[in-house]
Amino acid sequence: MTSPTTIIENSPTFIGNMRSRLKQRTLLFRYLAEINLILGAWYLSWRITNSVNFNALWLAIPLLVAEIYSFVGGAMFTIGLWRPLERQVRSLDQLRPAFPEDKFPPVDIFITCYNEPVEMVEETARAALAIDYPVNKLRVYILDDGKSDQMRAMSQNLAIEDLRSPKMQIESTHLEIARAELETRLQQLQELLPETNEAEEFLQNLPPNHGTRKFLQTLRDVFVFMVGHETTSVSISDRLVQEQQRLEQEIRQKQQEASDLVRCRYIARTKTPGKPHHAKAGNINHAIFSGETNGDFILTLDADHIPKPQFLKRVLPYFFSYNQWTGKYESNRIAFVQTPQDFYNLPPGDPYGHSAHLFYGPIQQGKDGLNSAFYTGTNAILRREALLNVGLQYFSDSLEKDASRIDEFNLIGGMSSSSITEDMNTAMRLHGAGWQSVYHNELLAEGLAPDDLGSTLKQRLRWAQGTIQVLVQENPLIKSGLSFWQRLQYFQTMYSYFSGFATVIFISCPIIFFFTGIIPVKAFGNDFAIHFFPAFIINRLTFLAATWGIPAGELWRSEQYAIALFPLFIQSIWSVFSRTPLNFQVTPKQRQSGNYLNLVVPQLAIVILSIVGMAWSLIRFLMGTLPDPWVYLLNSGWAIYNISLLSVVIRAAVWQPKEEAKLNV
Repeated sequence: MTSPTTIIENSPTFIGNMRSRLKQRTLLFRYLAEINLILGAWYLSWRITNSVNFNALWLAIPLLVAEIYSFVGGAMFTIGLWRPLERQVRSLDQLRPAFPEDKFPPVDIFITCYNEPVEMVEETARAALAIDYPVNKLRVYILDDGKSDQMRAMSQNLAIEDLRSPKMQIESTHLEIARAELETRLQQLQELLPETNEAEEFLQNLPPNHGTRKFLQTLRDVFVFMVGHETTSVSISDRLVQEQQRLEQEIRQKQQEASDLVRCRYIARTKTPGKPHHAKAGNINHAIFSGETNGDFILTLDADHIPKPQFLKRVLPYFFSYNQWTGKYESNRIAFVQTPQDFYNLPPGDPYGHSAHLFYGPIQQGKDGLNSAFYTGTNAILRREALLNVGLQYFSDSLEKDASRIDEFNLIGGMSSSSITEDMNTAMRLHGAGWQSVYHNELLAEGLAPDDLGSTLKQRLRWAQGTIQVLVQENPLIKSGLSFWQRLQYFQTMYSYFSGFATVIFISCPIIFFFTGIIPVKAFGNDFAIHFFPAFIINRLTFLAATWGIPAGELWRSEQYAIALFPLFIQSIWSVFSRTPLNFQVTPKQRQSGNYLNLVVPQLAIVILSIVGMAWSLIRFLMGTLPDPWVYLLNSGWAIYNISLLSVVIRAAVWQPKEEAKLNV
């Protein structure tokens, strides 16, 4: 796997609290990347000037355009990996100088859910409550967009159970002792007050030059000085009354802290029919503006993602910088810190390609090096100040265009609600406003991956549609505030979803040749081999250098799905540009049984046509009627490569767990 963020508490050679460095083999990758780009451009120039089949321009031009598209996409992808960062960081309680525990920032944990099983959400909430952090600084909120009575009851029971836990009992005892001490002092003060009033009255009745009066005034001045007052113009009684009011305020505060010990809380919103609810973004924003949450930082978790105890202490240090002049830790410009997503329910072979060590590794590390790490919706901590400042500014802008949205500020004033991929859009807005981001490459939470093809395709269709939505609404190439590298990173992600059209051309060319004999390339001889194979081999080597440490099988699965989902990518682009209404659909967390061959008809058709085409070519070869066998052999290799790429989604359509397969038998 890729190198994780290093824990440096016990490192004798490390001075400071955090540092970053380039990943190992980055220089090797850069050398190969430069050669790769040069050879790729050399191959394309040859294709444009020497190999276009002008007798079949209807096929030759689309293939050439697809190759140019792929080269441009590959170049942007390569640039995105140019500066991958590996970070080293101390935990919050190990910082040097020490970060006082009483100064730890309050944190709200948002567990977003919508009709998920209660047991699943309870497991996540229990893990959140068990996070190693001061109990009076941590709140866990179950944001139930389904407004379930069972979810509410579970939250209440969990809150009661948490209050009975040993650590909460200790905190409650401390508060009770502190409150009792304050009440004792208050009682003593109240008993002293009448006597003080009598003494003040007696003093006032003495003659001005009476020795006793002078002596008592001196005692009063000494007392006033000892309680911290600079003047003696106010009577001791008045001072005692002020002290009494202060103690009463502190007692009320301790009582409030005792009531605030309830750490597991439930928030559900009322949805008015006919009004937009903005799905997950609206759910989070409602919690922010409901008045019940006030933490300086927000940890967002999907309903199924179980956090590890060290989550907060490992991530929060990024949000503070030590000021040597003041001797204090101060807030910086980091808006959010993203950590990896991984899953604990992946079956052997990962048939749906959920393992994402490529994205939550070289890709996010590369984005981190360009201050453009993506927020991906879960397993991340956001600074409330940044989220509100940017969110309310966008709300103000939308209000100028449509004043009727005034009642929606609590749904769109924080997290972006303009796209069904609210996470990426929110990150882009934060970057555009000058805030910074960090990718912390340490696994601190694990969740559930969809374990059927239908749910997987639903999830990835939402990702694709939402990304294209953002491109249409807030094109990063012209968005103010973004740096050049940030524009490139966001645009590269959006650009990649247009690959479905290029894929159709690539997988169609050998099939068209088998049945018609038409080729888009004028020559497949030595000239083609000299230009194509060096570029292809260096491209593979560059990719391997960038992804060193990730299992080869996982990389191949990622490449397969990048090609095999071409119908989904085309569908997403069509739905956005045709202005089809898009709804946020929650990914099912429980397996939906059955096979899904009906969802992979285009891929099946390509595979069948490729096999039939190769079989027909073989028959013609055996009959001695096949012209240019080497060209047919080359196209057969191309077709086999296409089949190997598309086969992954076909196998996933019929894959079943062993237990379910036995039941079906």
